[in-house]
Amino acid sequence: MNNLRLTLSLAGASLWYRRRVLALVCLTLTLSVTLLLGIQYLRTEIRQSFTSTISGTDLIVGARSGQLNLLLYTVFHIGDATNNIRWSSFNKINSDPRVDWAVPISLGDSYQGYRVVSTNEQFLKKFQYGNDQKLKLAQGHWFSDLFDVTLGADVARKLQHSPGDQIVLSHGGGRTSFSNHTDLPFRVSGILETTGTPIDQAVYISLEAMEAMHVGWESGVAIPGRTLSASAAEARSFTPDAITAMLVGLKTPIMTFQLQRELSQFPDEPLSAILPGVALSELWRMMGQFEQALLGISVFVVATSLIGLIAVLLTIQSQRHREVAILRAVGASPGLIAALYSVECIVLATTSCGLSILMGAGAISALSPWLLEHYGIHIGLRALNSDEWLLIGMVPVVAFAISLVPSWHHWRKSRKMSFGSSQI
Repeated sequence: MNNLRLTLSLAGASLWYRRRVLALVCLTLTLSVTLLLGIQYLRTEIRQSFTSTISGTDLIVGARSGQLNLLLYTVFHIGDATNNIRWSSFNKINSDPRVDWAVPISLGDSYQGYRVVSTNEQFLKKFQYGNDQKLKLAQGHWFSDLFDVTLGADVARKLQHSPGDQIVLSHGGGRTSFSNHTDLPFRVSGILETTGTPIDQAVYISLEAMEAMHVGWESGVAIPGRTLSASAAEARSFTPDAITAMLVGLKTPIMTFQLQRELSQFPDEPLSAILPGVALSELWRMMGQFEQALLGISVFVVATSLIGLIAVLLTIQSQRHREVAILRAVGASPGLIAALYSVECIVLATTSCGLSILMGAGAISALSPWLLEHYGIHIGLRALNSDEWLLIGMVPVVAFAISLVPSWHHWRKSRKMSFGSSQI
């Protein structure tokens, strides 16, 4: 115990004496560890956010297609459906005693590159994301009139819209369209709160509005004399013949696989039913190589910093001859002197790890609201998980291993000096 106390005391004095040089080493190592920890933290958070893009939905049902294709166009608004599903099929599935709720989704149009999603009030009530969070309105209200439109947070922010603005939707889902529904402008009724999901990048209208817009557009372009004016459309009632897909929630989730098998053999038309969580996990695995590459780069940066620590220690070693001679003169053993290097390295590495945790927590707290508001990326502050603690714990261990290089060199040199003195 006395030897340990003496070693720690000598190491502290040595570190303080060289505090200016070692402070730069500590800063470099802190930044490197912060990068390593930050990338691992972001990997975990983004994976969690990605796999929680949609929650509380047991099945997504659409026309027969691949699992990822159905997920991409319904949840991420990427790509197009292979076909529509009949409105009668939606009603039949919705009336199944195992189904608690069903939300219809119809796609096809766009607004300045953002996908128009046609649905009903059930979308606001039943759609969930993250940890079963429901959609909320930041301004205004959910669409209620025929030509009301509700905007996602990113759409409203980037295009600088607010409730009461009038907008004109475009025909087709492309980013650039020369066919616009200019005869039927919409009024912004509300803006959704930021979710950090594709919900923020879409425009929401009613199923009836989607049908009213496309009267006279059966050939893909407006036929003069057959389209409706706003007043004529409001005087009529509309029921869709078909929709693009539907979100389904079951009364008993244990029935999910049974209903999925039945829908894959649906007698009225060919359908596909997918479990969104499974499809999201599969999509993330396809993107896994990129995140592994980022982690590898950060590990390389930390390794470079630790190698730099060796160079600094070896440089300092040549300047410690007088210090070592004094310690040997007062009776310090070669092992004690060698242990000083290991203690100093471990203290530097541990200090750097502690500072990196504080620095990362501060950065997340400061940047999280800004990232969510401007980029729709939700990064929450949480306790480190076991993988992140393992990475942090490996840094002092590796630093100790690195310290053995100058420690062994000094121990061997001290032994030779002792042996030479004994011979004299």
